[in-house]
Amino acid sequence: MFGDLRRFDTGRPQGLEWFRQLMDEMLPEAGATDIRSVPRGSFPLINVGRTDDAVRVYVFAPGLGAEELEVSLQDNVLTVAGRRAAPEEDEGRTRFRQERFHGDFRRAVALPEGLDIDRAEARFRDGVCEIVLPKREELKPRRIEVKAA
Repeated sequence: MFGDLRRFDTGRPQGLEWFRQLMDEMLPEAGATDIRSVPRGSFPLINVGRTDDAVRVYVFAPGLGAEELEVSLQDNVLTVAGRRAAPEEDEGRTRFRQERFHGDFRRAVALPEGLDIDRAEARFRDGVCEIVLPKREELKPRRIEVKAA
């Protein structure tokens, strides 16, 4: 008699995802995320990498312009700060969940020693700010020629 009845999709997360969402709603500042990531809501997201010549920092700030970011460097700490405007509100709209961050932000990243800060450059394109911090010449790897005896 009830063999035809099937569970319909309620849109609820499966597995333990429902528990994570519940914890995020109850404790939004706790940042229950993966151990390898920054707390939930951190803005802007930042990638840091290095080559033989420089340390490169990529700041992902969609929706912002170059003039809205402030980049500073002091005591080998790179700081990116700014303000993200609140989205325009529609009258009569009820918001059930808001995940987009707005307001003031500041991120700081500790950098390695030996960077030539005077030659640092920052370029902004398509919502990504690339900061290039060249290494001092004495710290760059050098190839030593081996001569036959």
